[in-house]
Amino acid sequence: MPFAARRLDNVPPYIFARVAERIAAKKAQGVDVINLGIGSPDLPTPQWIVDILKRAADDPANHPYPSYTGMPAFREAIATYYRRRFGVELDTKTEVVPLIGSKEGIGHAAVAWVDPGDVALVADPGYPTYTIGTVLAGGEVFPLPLRPENQFLPDLDAIPADKLRRAQVIWLNYPNNPTGAVASLEWFGRLVEFAREHKLLVCHDNPYCDTTYDGYVAPSFLQVPGAKDVGVEFNSLSKTYNMAGWRVGMAVGNAEALEALARVKGNLDTGIPNAIQIAATAALTGDQNWLAERNLIYQERRDIVIDGLRAASLHAERPRASLYIWAQVPAGWTSADFAYRLLDETGVWITPGTAFGDAGEGYLRISLCTSKERLSEAMQRLQKVAVSS
Repeated sequence: MPFAARRLDNVPPYIFARVAERIAAKKAQGVDVINLGIGSPDLPTPQWIVDILKRAADDPANHPYPSYTGMPAFREAIATYYRRRFGVELDTKTEVVPLIGSKEGIGHAAVAWVDPGDVALVADPGYPTYTIGTVLAGGEVFPLPLRPENQFLPDLDAIPADKLRRAQVIWLNYPNNPTGAVASLEWFGRLVEFAREHKLLVCHDNPYCDTTYDGYVAPSFLQVPGAKDVGVEFNSLSKTYNMAGWRVGMAVGNAEALEALARVKGNLDTGIPNAIQIAATAALTGDQNWLAERNLIYQERRDIVIDGLRAASLHAERPRASLYIWAQVPAGWTSADFAYRLLDETGVWITPGTAFGDAGEGYLRISLCTSKERLSEAMQRLQKVAVSS
């Protein structure tokens, strides 16, 4: 008797969990593995934020179940951040939903917004949870290829009419994971008009907006006039504040869509622990000047990787944002074959582009969440394999 639902037949194991087992096996064999796979910040949460968490955790008032809808102060902090950072005004009661990390909200979103048989337009390559959430909800995924000739922006005019008629949502993410591409406010403006014309809910995922380089300032989709009429934006403290393990994020924007998401969440999960909300409130409203220095660390790492790739005769654009380099594999290799060869021969793991969709074939995603010394070592090892390919 099978004990797994048939819907799971279309859900592969999460690639990062599967690869973790392979990496663990290598380490058990004594291999010095340099993991450039997952984009989990290696830099610590600022100590002043940690200290606030400690004090909040000591207070028994924060030990019971938290509110499903989030502490009012935290919701206000989210609105304050959006006002300060983007000039976007949010109603804290209807246009803000705190999340237990943005991945949780993205996963629940399809249940809230997609019926069986509906189409979700999903960027390819893209964060796998956009697709998996849709599949689990019984929806149909239609991939939107992100190509270098379009600056890794989707060709909205190429979407077939029959798919558009059944489409309910469109999932996009700029600054982009995995390509590192960015989108302008002008392009977001066109997206708003496209969504209005085709009655689509835009789901924009924006966790890398404050991880930027060379003076670039990333926008919010919600800065476009009328964006809240057609869309929501997901965001997270994981990347901006080095708080990936704290599991705290938000969805903001269209009130009707967020009410549906909040109903799903209220029935399937609980709230963020109060102590974490208190610390997150401080992070969003406190001193932001340290972010510039933090970004310079990532920028130096980015340049080490770009220089190393060029020495290996591998092409990659120098991104203006995100935690990733999107590099082409050597000619004649698939993404997966080259990635596994690199792991087996050098102990360096780099995620194959196909982990993010079929359109990722021919690319590797390199995470910058490792010290510059280890990145330099990884590039030296990569050069030996790439040159011999």
